[in-house]
Amino acid sequence: MRNLIPSWVRVLVIFFLIFGGIEYFIDSGDRPAFMAEPMVMLFLVLVILILIAIEGIVAALERILLNSLTETQKEAYLAKKNKVPEFKWFKETYKKLLGSKPIEEEAEIILDHNYDGIKELDNNLPPWWLYSFYISIFFAVIYMFKYHVFNGENQYDELAVEYVEADKAYQEYLKTAKDLVDYKTVVVLTEPGDISAGKAIFTEKCIACHKIDGGGGIGPNLTDKHWILGGGINNVFRTISEGGRSGKGMEAWKKELKPSQIAQVASYVLNFQGTTPAEPKAPEGEIWTPEITEGEESIKVNDSTKIATETPTN
Repeated sequence: MRNLIPSWVRVLVIFFLIFGGIEYFIDSGDRPAFMAEPMVMLFLVLVILILIAIEGIVAALERILLNSLTETQKEAYLAKKNKVPEFKWFKETYKKLLGSKPIEEEAEIILDHNYDGIKELDNNLPPWWLYSFYISIFFAVIYMFKYHVFNGENQYDELAVEYVEADKAYQEYLKTAKDLVDYKTVVVLTEPGDISAGKAIFTEKCIACHKIDGGGGIGPNLTDKHWILGGGINNVFRTISEGGRSGKGMEAWKKELKPSQIAQVASYVLNFQGTTPAEPKAPEGEIWTPEITEGEESIKVNDSTKIATETPTN
């Protein structure tokens, strides 16, 4: 077998088997292991050098051996070396699976039909085909009883179960994937860490317009019940993310802040409600009072009720 495969092919096959094993078992993130880990690159270089050296040593030893033999011994060695394997087991197995008669015995199964000198052999079906057919019948009987007689779980039932499991996995994922939140799915954050992070963002980016106590300056007062673009966590999140009124509102902070950060600062802003700032700015906008009615968010403005759509507006 060694004589059928050139040495350079053997070297490459063994090298890439080792290379593939390293890449499979070493977790190097998005980068290949040989690029992320310099020692892996060094190891692979040593491996290919060793493989080349082994092939060279084997070839050199073979030349030494040939030089030590007589002409007769050398011819016998080369004849044995260059002999192509016959694969007798494979050939015998193939003949059995084919199930046909050898040419010498075809006279026994030849039919009387003669079509312009063309005769027909009465060969049996190949065993592999016949056994496959019997297995398919056996499988069909079991399948019929399981799914059509005993109403076994079918692919639609399996799909429904997979949907449920996928939804559970997705919900678990959302708990740790805070940056997937948007104004429709955001909820008020109450953890001290989130409120502290929201305060830090507000102090850095918002006090220039809203003051440190939320009393308002260039921007509106955040402590009263009046809102220009709607109150509540959903509206506040959207306003911070998308920006205020066109031409005269604040910028869209989604360019600088992640969704999780916007949720944190929006939750912190809601804490100003009901507090008393040092220099409160006059109310702007309309009074906003949320109510939940039949699954929809109702907005009361000056004692009149408006039903909010998916994107609530003032």
